[in-house]
Amino acid sequence: MFRKRLQYALYLLAIAVTAQGTISWWALDVATTQVMRGRVASDLQINFEKLSETKQRLKTWASQAVTGLANDPQTKDRYLDDMGLLLARLKELDAKWKRVSNESPSDIPADMLARSEALTLLESSLSTLRTEMSNLLPAVPGQDVQVSWRRLANAFDLSEGRDLRTVLSQSIAREELAVVRERTAADDSLALVRGLALGATLTLGLAACLFALYFSNALRRPLDELQAGTEALQKGDLSYQIPVLRRDEFGKIAMTLNELATELARHEKREGEVRQQLQDQVLARTNELQNALHKLQLMDARRRQLFADISHELRTPTTAIRGEAEVTLRGKDKPVEEYKATLVRITEISQHLGSVIKDLLDLARNDIEALSIQHEAVDVQEVLREAVAQVQAPASQRQITVQTELLAEQPKVSGDPQRLRQLFTLVLDNAVQYSNVGGRVVVSTRKHTNSEGYGVWQLEVQDEGVGIEPHELPRVFERKFRGERAKAQREDGSGLGLNIAQTLARAHDGTILLKSQVGQGTQVTIDLPTMEAA
Repeated sequence: MFRKRLQYALYLLAIAVTAQGTISWWALDVATTQVMRGRVASDLQINFEKLSETKQRLKTWASQAVTGLANDPQTKDRYLDDMGLLLARLKELDAKWKRVSNESPSDIPADMLARSEALTLLESSLSTLRTEMSNLLPAVPGQDVQVSWRRLANAFDLSEGRDLRTVLSQSIAREELAVVRERTAADDSLALVRGLALGATLTLGLAACLFALYFSNALRRPLDELQAGTEALQKGDLSYQIPVLRRDEFGKIAMTLNELATELARHEKREGEVRQQLQDQVLARTNELQNALHKLQLMDARRRQLFADISHELRTPTTAIRGEAEVTLRGKDKPVEEYKATLVRITEISQHLGSVIKDLLDLARNDIEALSIQHEAVDVQEVLREAVAQVQAPASQRQITVQTELLAEQPKVSGDPQRLRQLFTLVLDNAVQYSNVGGRVVVSTRKHTNSEGYGVWQLEVQDEGVGIEPHELPRVFERKFRGERAKAQREDGSGLGLNIAQTLARAHDGTILLKSQVGQGTQVTIDLPTMEAA
């Protein structure tokens, strides 16, 4: 199979690369060791030369001190310290040489033994030299200088019966030979590394070229066939079949692609059928969305017009208030009664303005799509009493009597107390505002059972006002609608009260009905289900 052949080829390349890396690492390690040995040998040579030079300077100073030409002990101490430091450095380098050479204790070369013996001898000589130099005194008249100098010269040149000058010169010569030897070995190691690297590179390159040539020839035909098949699939020619002439992985891929093309052709046919069904559904849904959009546009246009009308109505009372104030303040001082009359008119206009603002806020808060009701058990009679108390003040201003005929029991309704109070206040305020001066508003409640057998609490509000024309009754709950008699009674109304009241009643699963006779008054009936119906 083609996969196995490719695996074997990759394994061989991996083995060859590993072998190349191992050989290169070994050769590089050998070269690094040789370079390190050469550096240590060079440092040993340099330090032996410095030691010899420093010893010679100390000897010169000592000869001058014996003859009385030099008497500076600091120079002597400096030379002795330098020699001690150089010997310590030479011992460190000797130990480093042993580590780098990695020689076994039983197979130590002669030059390493000679170096160690020389360092031991020089260290002993330095100790003796320090003692002699510490006893050195300047020459005095009558003293035999030759005797003092011979004893001091022996400390410089002899140690344990050996000539130190010969030891130093032999050490320097030995290190020179070691430097030459190690540098030659390092050059040979580097040449070996280069040769191995070049040979391994050429071998791997040749193997890679052979493998590339073999596999490129083996892959060209099956890849061309597969490419032709994929291009046909990309163009949508699902009837194209790749010829299956091999029994390896490429043959299996060709068979898989042929089966895929066949399956895609079946799916394409089914997809066409489903696409047609979806297009029909999308068309129907699009028509529905267009109708809904048209309705939303109409609603938005009506809302914009509504707020434009409300802003106009807000402008009218504010202009009237400012006009009353400007007229009164114009000219000379006026009688107190005239100021009072103006303030009364401003108060009335302000009350109308407050009513319009209240209706506007109710409109913003009580849109039928977003009305929020917090349901709880509510004593609806108590809420009604609060609403009646709230309209007593405007009723007294118009000399209207609000008469209540409420049930003795306390029925419970599931609803929002604040919203119910708002509903009752809207109805009662309309009854007061559209009643004739000195009239009467009768508020009565009762309970009954509807056709489905559920308990219903009913509120009736009867006024003695201007009434509504029969042809206007079907439109009284429309937003912004006001009848002709209502406009004549109150020019500053907004036409929103009954619409909001209907919204609130429906939010409590209730109903609101309105009956009216021109010139005799209007009756509003509100039915709310009691808790028994919940």
